[in-house]
Amino acid sequence: MQHDEVIWQVIRHKHCSFMSKITTGIFCRNPYNVTGICNRSSCPLANSRYATIRDHDGVFYLYMKTIERAHKPNDLWERVKLPRNYEKALEVIDKHLMYWPKLLVHKIKQRLTKMTQMRIRMRKLALKTREKIMTTPRKEKKREARREEKAEKAAVLDKAIEKELLARLNNGIYDGIYNLPFNKFIDTLDADELQAEEENEEEAEVEYVEGDFEIEEEDDIEDLGMKDYHIGNDEVDDEDDEVNEAEERRVRRRSKSTRGKPDKDEPGTKLKKKARVHVEVEHDDGAERHKALF
Repeated sequence: MQHDEVIWQVIRHKHCSFMSKITTGIFCRNPYNVTGICNRSSCPLANSRYATIRDHDGVFYLYMKTIERAHKPNDLWERVKLPRNYEKALEVIDKHLMYWPKLLVHKIKQRLTKMTQMRIRMRKLALKTREKIMTTPRKEKKREARREEKAEKAAVLDKAIEKELLARLNNGIYDGIYNLPFNKFIDTLDADELQAEEENEEEAEVEYVEGDFEIEEEDDIEDLGMKDYHIGNDEVDDEDDEVNEAEERRVRRRSKSTRGKPDKDEPGTKLKKKARVHVEVEHDDGAERHKALF
């Protein structure tokens, strides 16, 4: 069973966590305290019948506590929303606290008056433009200083380049101001990139592959290595005819060898005899010509 006097005797001697003692007096930090002063009549813990006003985002609510709900902490406080009009809010307080102690009702009305005045001052300050003091970290200041220094150097360099170009233009080095379209500049860059890619592709790549060839017979090798030749200053046409005949004979011999070519690894196969080489030499001694066959 709750006994208000016992509770106050326990918490009055510095055993309350909401007590705040300073040089001007002893105050209470409990949000449900009406006056904010730590005394017997204003303590929300030592009074089983208590009422106060609280603010939630600019809206005022009347909180009431009775001893009948003391056994249910979840439903201990009854909350009633107060209208924004000051006079109507007073009427709601008088209606709900009709049979409550007159001193408590008077303190609640004083709290409502102070909270209403505070809300009006807050609105005026919000509409008024005021200077806001903000601190900047030291690292950000150094970073901004370095950036400004670099920007100044870049600006000086750009101005120097601009002056040099204007001086050249005034001296007559350039015919005029060249305003080339930006699209042509991009096309030129693309052409350079394509040319570089083509040069990279044209570079010879070294590859190693497996050998896939057949050893030809000695006759074919000799035919490829040696030809019937005829040396003479007056018979150039005869040499062309002989070369053509030798080519025809070589083609016929190769076709015959491919048709009935025996396998070298098979036993009983006879090796072909080596073909003789006919060399025709002409000796020009004045008007006479001598031919020798070997």
